[in-house]
This record gives sequence, structure tokens and C-alpha cells, in this order.
Amino acid sequence: MAGKTSIHDFTVKDAKENDVDLSIYKGKVLLIVNVASQCGLTNSNYTELSQLYEKYKDKGFEVLAFPCNQFGGQEPGTNEEIVEFACTRFKAEYPIFDKVDVNGQNAAPIYKFLKSSKGGLFGDNIKWNFAKFLVDQDGNVVDRYAPTTSPLSIEKNVKKLLGVS
Repeated sequence: MAGKTSIHDFTVKDAKENDVDLSIYKGKVLLIVNVASQCGLTNSNYTELSQLYEKYKDKGFEVLAFPCNQFGGQEPGTNEEIVEFACTRFKAEYPIFDKVDVNGQNAAPIYKFLKSSKGGLFGDNIKWNFAKFLVDQDGNVVDRYAPTTSPLSIEKNVKKLLGVS
């Protein structure tokens, strides 16, 4: 964590276990979400994430999805199965990364950073699938939303960061 001051300082694994340097997202507004395939929130979240992405991907918006099986065992599949599910059922075109822990000792470094940037009201721990972090063009975490907050309800915040009306 030392010296890491923005999301762009992290490298994560994609679903095929390749390293992805998040500095490739410099200049983009990011919505980082821990996803699951078998959650009560799955349908609405995946549907709305795709809608948001479609609308703003050409304006500098990106969704980064991190599968996580820490909540009710609702993401038990392999990376292949998770990607297949998201891309087939929900036409997800945004990147889906390697499955991670978001809480506990083995939490992915990027999640430790996200939580330390925006703890507060929520406490540090992620409460459930589909917690969302909004990140600005410089890699700063500007907002955190509860799992039950629908992606479309934060559209105005995304637009504000992108500078589109």
C-alpha cells in the first residue's frame, strides 16, 4: 500500500490470469464493482451496468468488474464460467477480472485501497455483492455506493465526472 496514491498504481489479474496495469485507465472515469452470478441483485445490476457502459463508454467511462465469492457463496464458478455468464446473459462488454477477496486478510490490494479511501459511513468492509466505487480520471476514489444502489441511479454522478450533460 505504501506509495500507492491512486487506482492507477495497481496491477490486477484479468480472468485469464494475465497482469493488467490499471494505469491504462488514466483519463477515464471508472466504476469498480464486485460482482456475483447468483445474487438477488445480479439481474438488475448487470443489466444497468451494461446500459451505463453502452451510454458512456465512448465518452471515457469504464466499468471494472471483480467477481467475489465471499457473500453467500454466490460466485462459485470458475473465471471462464463467470465471464461466459456475464457476456452471454448480460452482454457485458467491459472487463471482468480474476476472482478476488474483497474483505479479510487476503483481500486484493486494490480493494484494501478502495476501502481505505472510502470507509466511513459503511465501515471498512464491503457488505455484499455489487458494492460500487466511482473513480475519477486521476484514479481517485470519489464515491462509494451500497450494493442496493442501482447503477442507473448514479448516472448523474458519472456524467458530472465525465463533463457531459
